[in-house]
Amino acid sequence: MTVRFANENELGRVNELREQVNALHVAGKPEVFKPGFSKELQDYVNDIWNDPDKDILVAELDGVVCGFAVLHYVNRPENPYMFECRYLDIDEFGVAEGFRRRGAGTAMIAFIRALAAEKGYSRVELNMWEFNAGALKFYEAAGFKTYRRYMETYVDE
Repeated sequence: MTVRFANENELGRVNELREQVNALHVAGKPEVFKPGFSKELQDYVNDIWNDPDKDILVAELDGVVCGFAVLHYVNRPENPYMFECRYLDIDEFGVAEGFRRRGAGTAMIAFIRALAAEKGYSRVELNMWEFNAGALKFYEAAGFKTYRRYMETYVDE
């Protein structure tokens, strides 16, 4: 398993993996996520690619890009409520269905931790949807802990 920064010519494959993640979100929270993988969502990968505060990683096994992560380097200045905040945010993360449980996710998390340390970040954050029990189990096994929750209620319940 190799984890590295993506090449521009791999953005099409990254989008294939992003589409799989999008479909998972649509199935899990259809009142929030729009079905399909629109041209706007497809083109967004170019915005990510051109953003100096973001990077795209890929995991490769036997010559196949089987996983990806979109990283965001967050540097928020101090404000009246909070101290300065610097962290590496995993904005998107996914492993192709046929490659799960083969080490791609674990290898990407190890790469991300090392990258964060190299860049002087003391922590890595991510957010995930509660319906995604498999992702939660993976992230907890990788050492992530919940420190904040978003909750909801519906007015007609």
